[in-house]
Amino acid sequence: MAHIVIAGGGTGGHTSPALAVADLLRQRAIAIAWIGSRAGVEARRAPERSIPYFAIPTGKLRRSWAWQNVADLLVNVPAGVLGAARLLRRLRPRVVFATGGFVALPVVVAAAALRIPIVIHEQVTVPGLANRIAARLARRIAITFAESARHFPAARTVVTGNPLRPELRAGSRADAAARFGLDPALPLVYVTGGAQGAQRINRAVGEILAPLLGHAQVIHQCGDNPATGDRQWLEARRAALPPALAARSTIVPWVGAELAGIYAAATLVVARAGAGTVNECCQLGVPALYIPLPATRGDEQTANARLVDRAGGAVVLPQSELTPERLLAEIQRLLADPQRLKQMGEHARTLAIPDAAERLVALLTESW
Repeated sequence: MAHIVIAGGGTGGHTSPALAVADLLRQRAIAIAWIGSRAGVEARRAPERSIPYFAIPTGKLRRSWAWQNVADLLVNVPAGVLGAARLLRRLRPRVVFATGGFVALPVVVAAAALRIPIVIHEQVTVPGLANRIAARLARRIAITFAESARHFPAARTVVTGNPLRPELRAGSRADAAARFGLDPALPLVYVTGGAQGAQRINRAVGEILAPLLGHAQVIHQCGDNPATGDRQWLEARRAALPPALAARSTIVPWVGAELAGIYAAATLVVARAGAGTVNECCQLGVPALYIPLPATRGDEQTANARLVDRAGGAVVLPQSELTPERLLAEIQRLLADPQRLKQMGEHARTLAIPDAAERLVALLTESW
């Protein structure tokens, strides 16, 4: 038996808040289990924490017509609902906590059919289709930003914020300096495009590597997509630099536990504006230059980035305006103004709710 079943994943943005809540629930001796997909981020990260994990078939809900909708709606989604129902009957949870993503919806539908209370959590300003549907079945709807409330019934909606994994608060500059050989006299720019990397950002940074490294050091999380070859291309660009400049550049396909130290040492983050990255920068007070991915549903990344921009915590560079020259100019302009960077970090932090995990746990236990 699990007191609470977590459902959600597919991406880090849906998975990370669930992990933060899971850690706190277990600290309070509340039994949990996780229902997710076979191949999403959660399929790796939940078992890493020894969380009982169960995979179900999943199908993606698309707003526009696609042939895949037929197979998903007629086969995968119903199979997911049936699989979730079988698991919920066995686990007998008091409440289901759904953090979004296409894998969460079958669990929500099954829980509603079994009359199990449902709490959903929305991480971004513009809710996805899965959470829009799930909200109709949920007892409570937790949102990260107050401006998201307009999308949900007011009586069932509460602002909780987006939880941060506790280990990300435990990093130090010394950790990053020891791991990456950082020079304490130089600012650090952390570039990330998410777990898969972002080709437009990767290529733009690669083109300006020499002039950028003349004034800063860079840790670049670029992904390892064989279809783009970005990692190999970036490493070749770095290898062609004078050794003194090349030593200031670190290229990694992805980051794990070292991320806490990177954030602690970062002067500026250059990134996409997904839910996870935006929440981490706001919670930790790290100034950011966001380059939102324009193809996201509802243009959610632009909405996320603009929210932080309006608060004074970030600068937004639309991908349509991204060139190597423009990117270099924006980074140099920010690095040349340490006082502004300090203020940006402070303003970003005003959007964060540090006790978001505690608020969500309280909401879950109230819903039993």
